[in-house]
Amino acid sequence: MDQTTYDEIRPYNDSEVPAAIRRMADNELFPFFVKTIYPDIDFEGFKQQFLQVKTINEWHDRMWFPLLWHIIGHTSTALTYSGLENLDPDRRYMFVSNHRDITLDASILNAVLGKNGLRPAEITFGSNLMINQFVTDLGKISKMFRLVRGGTRSEFYRNSMEVSTYMRHAITTKHESVWIAQRNGRTKDGNDASETALVKMFAMSSKLPFVENFGELSICPIAISYEYEPCDFLKTAELCVSMHQKYVKSPMEDMISIRQGIFQNKGHIHLAVCQPVTLDELRECDTYQKNEKFTHLAHIIDKKIHTNFKLFKNNYIAHDLLTGTDTYASQYSDKDKADFQAYMEKGLSQIDSSIDRKTAQEVFIKIYANPVTNYKNQNK
Repeated sequence: MDQTTYDEIRPYNDSEVPAAIRRMADNELFPFFVKTIYPDIDFEGFKQQFLQVKTINEWHDRMWFPLLWHIIGHTSTALTYSGLENLDPDRRYMFVSNHRDITLDASILNAVLGKNGLRPAEITFGSNLMINQFVTDLGKISKMFRLVRGGTRSEFYRNSMEVSTYMRHAITTKHESVWIAQRNGRTKDGNDASETALVKMFAMSSKLPFVENFGELSICPIAISYEYEPCDFLKTAELCVSMHQKYVKSPMEDMISIRQGIFQNKGHIHLAVCQPVTLDELRECDTYQKNEKFTHLAHIIDKKIHTNFKLFKNNYIAHDLLTGTDTYASQYSDKDKADFQAYMEKGLSQIDSSIDRKTAQEVFIKIYANPVTNYKNQNK
């Protein structure tokens, strides 16, 4: 791929930062953005500090990471993390993550990496989210690169090759880690599963044999867990509608999900950096035939994510409600169970009345119960 092609999808570099900062500060959305995050801030003083940012590193250190920690501090009870010892500071990785929130999953990883003196990753940025210049500037200055979704079969192949080639270029030439979700779009039903087609896409950009091809990418699975699932009731409604018809998003639905995911209460958040995929594991995959190699690699990624997913009281309660048992009663109190059921009933009462309440309740419970099922299945 010609080097200039990367200009269409890559994040901004340092030379592009001052112009992007000025565009953002002059954009009519800027006051709304700032006051939404920091309602009591001295706006003019903040704007002057904002305009002093000149590089990508300054953006992250002075603006982006403080903003993320501010959001985390106001919308969660705790953020914990584990597995940083699995990372070599001198190595670059393809972080393959479960995907629960549109913006926070990757941003939290980068905030944690930055806090611990590690270089933040470049992040996939769905073209469907690039709805205006302000959002595009915000994404690209935050190390996001464009991922085009949809299109005809030929367009899909071309776009897949483009992102595969760029990610390999970022890791091997730019020496930047990258973040990508394990599937196309967020997990809606709580059942985190890597798409084999996505794993095959990783390999498109190289003609190296299987083991060397994936070994060059240094795949490192990431498991992010939220005590309260971002947009849980929006996901419930979408899944219920999808049972009977093709679900069609409203024009601003992604933006509504972004806003709700950011600002709703998330309780405890845990981020786990899993053990990277080893050469021995890749050699094991290589013993399979054709597509089975990629399917087995997807299963290895899933196992690492499922076994490192932090299970909260809500997950255990939901699994017992789903199965009609008290298998995990030692993990929660009667009050915990009553609180979860009250939370569920209140949220379900606010979704579209045309959606069957019993169906919605079962769908909602499965969102929280499925991680327990996955953990059990991986530890049989």
